[in-house]
Amino acid sequence: MVNLVLNNVPIEFPFQPYGVQEKFMERVIECLQKGVNGLLESPTGTGKTLCLLCSTLGWLATRKAQIQSGLVSGDMGMDLKNQLSNATGLGWGDTGTPGTGAPKIIYASRTHSQLSQVISELKRSSYRYMKVSILGSRDQLCIHPEVSKETNNAVKLHMCHARTSTRTCYFHTNIDAKKEEPDFKLDVLDIEDLVTLGKKHSACPYFMTKEIRKGADIIFMPYNYLLDPKVRKIHNIELQGNIIIFDEAHNVEKMCEESSSIELRSLDIALCVDEITQVMKKFRDNDNNDGIMDILNPSVPKDFSLDDLCILKAMFLELEKAIDAIPITSPEGNTLPGEFMLEILAKADLSPGKKDVISELLDKVIQFLTVASTSPYQRKGNGLQKFADLVKIVFSKSHFTADHMERVKKSYKVHIKVEQPKPRGKGDAWSTPKVVTKPGRVLSYWCFSPGFGMRDLVEEGARCLILTSGTLSPLNSFAAELQIPFPVTLENPHIIDSSQVLVGVVTHGPDGTQLDSSYKNRSNAQYVQSLGRTIRSTAQVVPDGLLVFFPSYPVMKACQEAWQLSGLWDAINQVKSIFVEPNSKEGFQEAMSGFYSAVASEDHKGACFMAVCRGKVSEGLDFCDGNGRAVIITGLPYPPSRDPRVMEKQKYLEDNRKNPQFKGLSGQQWYRLEATRAVNQAIGRVIRHQKDYGAILLCDQRFSGKDIIQQLSAWVRPRVLNFPKIGPLLRDLGMFFRNADKAFPSSTKAIRAPTAIDPHREDVKKTRSTVDSFHHALSSGPSRVTSQHPLKANTASADIHHFDLSSYSSTVKPNLGKEISIFDGSQPSNNFIDFNETASPSLSIVPDRKPMCQSACQPAIKKRKLTILSNAEKAEYDHLRRMKVETAEQSSSCQSSGTAMENKKEKAAQYLTSAKRLLDPTRYTTFSDMIRGYQKDKNYELLIPTLRKLFLHDHKLRHLFKDFRQFLTKDDAQKLDEESRKFGI
Repeated sequence: MVNLVLNNVPIEFPFQPYGVQEKFMERVIECLQKGVNGLLESPTGTGKTLCLLCSTLGWLATRKAQIQSGLVSGDMGMDLKNQLSNATGLGWGDTGTPGTGAPKIIYASRTHSQLSQVISELKRSSYRYMKVSILGSRDQLCIHPEVSKETNNAVKLHMCHARTSTRTCYFHTNIDAKKEEPDFKLDVLDIEDLVTLGKKHSACPYFMTKEIRKGADIIFMPYNYLLDPKVRKIHNIELQGNIIIFDEAHNVEKMCEESSSIELRSLDIALCVDEITQVMKKFRDNDNNDGIMDILNPSVPKDFSLDDLCILKAMFLELEKAIDAIPITSPEGNTLPGEFMLEILAKADLSPGKKDVISELLDKVIQFLTVASTSPYQRKGNGLQKFADLVKIVFSKSHFTADHMERVKKSYKVHIKVEQPKPRGKGDAWSTPKVVTKPGRVLSYWCFSPGFGMRDLVEEGARCLILTSGTLSPLNSFAAELQIPFPVTLENPHIIDSSQVLVGVVTHGPDGTQLDSSYKNRSNAQYVQSLGRTIRSTAQVVPDGLLVFFPSYPVMKACQEAWQLSGLWDAINQVKSIFVEPNSKEGFQEAMSGFYSAVASEDHKGACFMAVCRGKVSEGLDFCDGNGRAVIITGLPYPPSRDPRVMEKQKYLEDNRKNPQFKGLSGQQWYRLEATRAVNQAIGRVIRHQKDYGAILLCDQRFSGKDIIQQLSAWVRPRVLNFPKIGPLLRDLGMFFRNADKAFPSSTKAIRAPTAIDPHREDVKKTRSTVDSFHHALSSGPSRVTSQHPLKANTASADIHHFDLSSYSSTVKPNLGKEISIFDGSQPSNNFIDFNETASPSLSIVPDRKPMCQSACQPAIKKRKLTILSNAEKAEYDHLRRMKVETAEQSSSCQSSGTAMENKKEKAAQYLTSAKRLLDPTRYTTFSDMIRGYQKDKNYELLIPTLRKLFLHDHKLRHLFKDFRQFLTKDDAQKLDEESRKFGI
């Protein structure tokens, strides 16, 4: 640990900081001492997170010492008091002044997964003794067996309110008795720790965070908890006198606009009417039954009358008429002033003076629907919740002053368009009104001023706002958009030298075709094929991991399909195994784990990950060292130019520029900057520390324009080289990697998965156990990535077709000192499963070697070998494996080819992994017992009740009900098919 003194503040840093890190911490401390806002840009890989934590917590420790010194009397303490006063800053006043105590630090990043990295950094620092709190949603923290199953967050909130208000949630009522438990007094608890302790002590983790927050020095939360006024109110976040830090702040502008905007569809209003009607019917049914059923149920709130329901229904009907009466003269829709939304609501008799009464009534009805809905097909208030959100956004201020109305006029636009009804899919009858006789409408209330939400933070008393990222430039326009002053600014250079990065603009492919991903050219077949050949040629030169970013998911999909048809996909895959970023959460973990395993494999082939700018891979993930040796940007990710919202944003900026005092961007400048900021974020995935190296290839001729180059990150601009032909590029790339490999031998191939994968997701939690890691390897599929399976891992060392679970289990010994092979004699004896990285969500089977970026990314940790299976687990998995093999043998008469058998084995393994991941331990035990019972006596009638109980209660599990047919005999599988059709699966 290195002791520093920066701006009179003593700081403890884990290692000797670089010059750019010292400068960064000095600017942070300057903001804190003066109590002013700061806008600080420092490239990705320069250690912003650690610098933020050490500088702010070092200052806070000094501030607390200053307050403590105020209790010291006499002359002996004067020198100390003066030193402390100079260190904390005179802007904080005398310690005796009310309201000038120690502030709390509110640390916000984009996602909980990014915050988990921050907390990991804090645990490494000497400030881990500070009291820490992390705010999460009920979706992450609720452990109530019924409430936690609900997938809709709004419904979950109302279910929670109903139980806590009636004191029918044991976990909530147990908070007071358990909040003094020593386990909850630990210094740093992340979300996973809180859930584990909550289950251990039967105390609600969600409400426990509120208790912990009272004494916390630093509070972690995602952006939207601060920027969304609705969420801020729900969590009761106190801003007065506190310090707010926005890490990865390049997303703040968009988040401010999104949290202050909303859309309301005709379908939403129809759903509101339908839900109110449903409640009225319940009242009628209660009257017919003398009100016995619900009146005697204390958990069902009934704080409203039938007259209240009639008022709401009339309001929705009038609102529907008012929206239908708005003339629409353009196919893209019409745009109206922001205050028009108030006029529309006034026609439904909803004014600022009535908003509190209406909001309260809506909440009561939603809560009633949530609790009283006994069937999963009954309405749960989703439409009413959408309208309640609209009311809270439109009437966000308690008092509508003239100044506020003027801000609304400048910041908001109302857009109305026709929405053609979508074809109804099977099963939609439960989730939509029964009849749609005409095209619906979409009423949008769009905020175009990020400053509208940001100014609220200042007005609510936040003492100091610090925004930092690797891509904030140009700072002047960024500050102008946020509409708050930033007296302290910084644009840091990178910590690497020119020999560690090669930046090239590639204007033509191998066949001489110009590379241009503009909208008019991206469907050009010759261009698409030339781009694919460029990627293949580059992949032959780039070692280890290669990242390829496309402007959007449709563009990536179109290229993938074209290359598969032409054979280019297979050609690239022969050079590097291909992985593709999925357009949803499902499959993302599998793709990432497969990529990192392929990069670390012994064949030294490496892997290619195809992703999208602004996607999950382009932000927050760490492709340190060999995990990311080069990044290819295939085009500029401009927003859709004809999108009404994009056009209105540009018009909003142009109108602002008519004011001489406005220093922001023009509409066209903003449009270009939206693309280049996304590019800069993708570029930042490669260079992650001082001794890292990599190449950045911009494969679009538009990158050669000066206006585009000027919008790239400051550290990239001076290094840009033009390559009109690919031959010189490949030559320079080869020389670059040969020289860099010699100069930085410690920057070895990475062998672990990214730390940014969310450790609080269920699938990632389970990979932390050795058994589940083994299951993940078992389900990772064939070793060859084909055009039909672009997301499968190229795990050359793990061949499922030669893997025998029973023989593997029998070889496992509880001897931690002995290296064991998980393969039955097919692998060298020095291979072992290394759980040195306990946060790693992948199973890496690699030779013994030094961990990746040990010095720069994390401290060295002593390796340890773990027992893979306990005896009980071994017996359980023996049953599951025999079940899978037996099923495959039963179907072998129908599928004689080896490929069919492999597919069946893979499908069975994936099913068992999904069941393990989605079921809680109790249910999974029931699942295992059910399999054993059926294996023993083949009794379908005993099996089916348990199968229904396990999988039909939750729509997320219903696919497991139908897919269980693969484990049944032929006759029983037909019975299950009939059962599945009965339930609409």
